[in-house]
Amino acid sequence: MRDFHGRILLIGFGIVAQTLLKMLPRHLRVPLNRITVIDFADCTEALRPWTAKGVRYVRERVTAINLARLLSTYVEAGGIIVDLAWSIDCFDIMEWARKNGVLYVNTSLESWDSTGASTQRTTFEKSLYVRYNKVLAAMAAAPRHAPTAVLDHGANPGLISHFVKRGLLDIGQHILKKNRMTRGSARRLQRLMEDGEFAELARAVGVRVIHCSEWDRQLSRVPKRHEEFVGTWSIEGMWEEAISPSELGWGTHEKRLPPLAIVPQNGPGNQIILPQMGMNTLVRSWVPDQEIVGMLVTHGEAFTISHALTVRRRGRVVYRPTVHYAYMPSNDTLASLHEMRCRNYELQTNKRIITDEISEGDDRMGALLMGPKFQAWWTGSILSAAEARKKVPHSNATAVQVAAGMLAAVLWAIANPDRGIHLPEDLPHEEILRHAAPYLGRLVSQHSTWSPLQRHRVFFAENHEATPDTSDPWQFVNFRFQP
Repeated sequence: MRDFHGRILLIGFGIVAQTLLKMLPRHLRVPLNRITVIDFADCTEALRPWTAKGVRYVRERVTAINLARLLSTYVEAGGIIVDLAWSIDCFDIMEWARKNGVLYVNTSLESWDSTGASTQRTTFEKSLYVRYNKVLAAMAAAPRHAPTAVLDHGANPGLISHFVKRGLLDIGQHILKKNRMTRGSARRLQRLMEDGEFAELARAVGVRVIHCSEWDRQLSRVPKRHEEFVGTWSIEGMWEEAISPSELGWGTHEKRLPPLAIVPQNGPGNQIILPQMGMNTLVRSWVPDQEIVGMLVTHGEAFTISHALTVRRRGRVVYRPTVHYAYMPSNDTLASLHEMRCRNYELQTNKRIITDEISEGDDRMGALLMGPKFQAWWTGSILSAAEARKKVPHSNATAVQVAAGMLAAVLWAIANPDRGIHLPEDLPHEEILRHAAPYLGRLVSQHSTWSPLQRHRVFFAENHEATPDTSDPWQFVNFRFQP
């Protein structure tokens, strides 16, 4: 338990913020009257137990015009902004926080009207790649001891980057135990592990591909109704990701680009962008112990992990893994997404987050690392809905996993208040996972023999896009689900 004397401002009060608010008093000694929640929706009933204890609730829509007024009214130097809102520009909030000595933590790089639904912008302009270039520029320009800002730190993006680090270390130990290396190679591998040189370590153990693989298996006893979108986290956030273009970190081992792929001509060049919706881009992946077909929706970790694991020699990229999300949401969300297709991708008016009505199931979210030296390795969290509700009443497994990542980032920022802008890969993975672990259920780090060719079948031989590359299982063409 840590004392905190600043003011806390929560922007947005969806299911993740509701979950986080229940966690914070267990880890921070802070008077509840120093916590303020801002949301444009009517959260009176949801917040009533908290406002009765002193938490302040402000019902107002945050805009570019009133942003500075609202922030200066409810937080001050030494405080922290916890940004869990949708479609509010994170760069504007972060810049205000830096100038006013306020800490800042968020779970995604939101922007004003950030939805990918607009047909007036190019695919590249809609991409997250553009926003991450802006982050890199801000990090380079930030003063050395600026107020700490931790960006993109929920479950994924966020905890997934720490699972990658743990997975790399476990793979290294696995390879060392096989004792098939020269003494010099073994010493070098051991040194990379001890020094936390994760990019060089990924190259040394032969990681070709990394998936953020997730299967949300939570089932509701109240079925989805017509014209209703049912989800386990932010419905607006899910909609935005689903209809935005697919983006993935592009590995140096890849032989050929997918059709119509857009290759950025500025920035680090670690990603490619596909001019099609993420919800319609399907990929094979694996979680314990099941092959899944997930959606390659745009996600921050595809940029940050591939960027962090890039190895350069004399300014030239010599190694980078392919990195992307493979998301198989809950049954009700899958049905909601298909109904949304029938509505020409217009979001349903009625929206419902399932919590207490969940009857069974879990959320399996982790990093699937793959390569020829070890085949596959999955490191992540398997959290049942029942256990999540024991930890945080009236919640669900997905919200608890995301809130655990946010909680760990908040605690780290408070303990390190003058460290400037940080992405998940910049934080100490052991400390972050230690903070989050009590809420993550069963933490798994296990070897697997799975590959995308294992059960691959071609149903239409005339379709050359469905033909696998049997010479290299880890080519992106083999993960694309095009039967």
